[in-house]
Amino acid sequence: MAVDVPARETVFQAELRGISLAFSATWGLFSPKGIDAGTHLLIEHLDIQDGDTCLDLGCGYGAIGITLAKCVQTSTVYMVDKDFVAVDYARKNVAQNRLQNCRVLLSNGFSDLPNIQFDLIVSNLPANVGKELLQIFLSDAKHHLKPNGRLYVVTISGLREFIKRNFRTIFGNYRKVKQRNTHTVAMAIRS
Repeated sequence: MAVDVPARETVFQAELRGISLAFSATWGLFSPKGIDAGTHLLIEHLDIQDGDTCLDLGCGYGAIGITLAKCVQTSTVYMVDKDFVAVDYARKNVAQNRLQNCRVLLSNGFSDLPNIQFDLIVSNLPANVGKELLQIFLSDAKHHLKPNGRLYVVTISGLREFIKRNFRTIFGNYRKVKQRNTHTVAMAIRS
């Protein structure tokens, strides 16, 4: 009896912020068959401005960073992930969407980034990394933002109060941008 084995690579189209984008992914990366609800919610509710220098932290195969780069082509978008497979797919997706304003780097959080300050940092924060690592990410994000730079995150709604407390402690401010049953988008500004 033959066993149906899934294809090693997935390919799909996604409509994000009114733009049609093509993505390739593979099993083992987060949400390889399509854009997950949290990422979609974040993309639809964040504010990017002309000329922003942006960071997609934990980019996976690149859905957030590629959308930012396509929406505002005067921006420069850095995309980082600690997983070399994710970085390979992010680079592939940047190329297949014909973007010139993206740089994809292998980096564990902020550890291997060039000395750059960002106008905008975005991340779909994983719930399973532990609160200590999330606090490190948030603190590091503040240090890598320009004055008035914005940090947008989406988390499962169970982390909403944790994010609210930590944004207020680290940044001195917090704004709930959008909440659904399963996910919450939050934003903080570096003063």
